[in-house]
Amino acid sequence: MSLRERKGPLFAFAFVAGLAVTASACTVRPLYMKEDPASAGASAGTAAELASVAVNPVKTRYAQLVRNELIFLLGGGAGEATNPRYTLDLNVSSQLMSSATAPASTRDDVNVPTAAILTLTANYTLVDVTTSKTVAKGSRNISSSIDVPRQQYAALRAENDAQQRAARELAQLLRFAIAQDLVREGKK
Repeated sequence: MSLRERKGPLFAFAFVAGLAVTASACTVRPLYMKEDPASAGASAGTAAELASVAVNPVKTRYAQLVRNELIFLLGGGAGEATNPRYTLDLNVSSQLMSSATAPASTRDDVNVPTAAILTLTANYTLVDVTTSKTVAKGSRNISSSIDVPRQQYAALRAENDAQQRAARELAQLLRFAIAQDLVREGKK
């Protein structure tokens, strides 16, 4: 067998060995991984830490929607933290921007549809209860587009639905941000 005939299998073996070495050096792990604490790295207990976050009361309806969903997500459906290690101050604002679009009918502008974008913005501060130290601060926002009909009740219902959709998505973004902040804090 000549050297030329041996190159193919030799190259394939070298390629597979290189991939094995590269994969063994990989340190990427799931953020919410459940693992044995004895063999755990910096991300161990992130789910437990998320469950130990108490979300302070808020004042507006849309902020309450975000708070309720966030409590559900942080606790894994178990409700509010009984012995919180962290407190979360949440400030949620809402902005509705509307604009008239092209009329569907030119008859007395009765059938003029309008479009709107509802944006919820949450500013948060995560504080360690034991040390009163600010662990993290941040801001997240989400937009939800809606069609606003001319009928007043239907328009109100459409805005409420958009607030609920945006609140669910904003709570998910906040959960991810808080989890990243807690992992970052654990590495310090």
